[in-house]
Amino acid sequence: MPKFSDTRRAQHRAEDMFALVADAERYPEFLPLCEALVIRQKKEREGATLLIADMTVGYKAIRETFTSQVLLKPAEFAIDVAYLDGPFSRLDNRWRFAPAGEGACDVHFFIDYEFRNKVLGTLMGAMFDRAFHRFSQAFAERADAIYGGGPA
Repeated sequence: MPKFSDTRRAQHRAEDMFALVADAERYPEFLPLCEALVIRQKKEREGATLLIADMTVGYKAIRETFTSQVLLKPAEFAIDVAYLDGPFSRLDNRWRFAPAGEGACDVHFFIDYEFRNKVLGTLMGAMFDRAFHRFSQAFAERADAIYGGGPA
């Protein structure tokens, strides 16, 4: 069962990093493998936002779209993603943003997934693993581009 977790210090506030990750519709602009992301539904409830989103990922000739439920909890600096439909048998994805001093935060990323089809899992698995390692870097670079900072 493939799992990946990463904690990275960002030189940006937790509020800013939360907002950047919560802005899922922009993922195709900078996130590896993400070709499209469409928000199908958006509901506000009890200080949180619930999204239903379709994300299309691709690598070479392979394209897959999956649907997930995204719960944005700004007061907790937390984002929880639950799998609804697509090529996985399961997918659990969590983001946490912990303030870490003046203008910084620790970004915690976790994903646990399994493809329904073993052949697709073999084809996509290694590529997904490499992509998840690049996700943290992609978000850090995006934050520097939006909020400033990073290498001079």
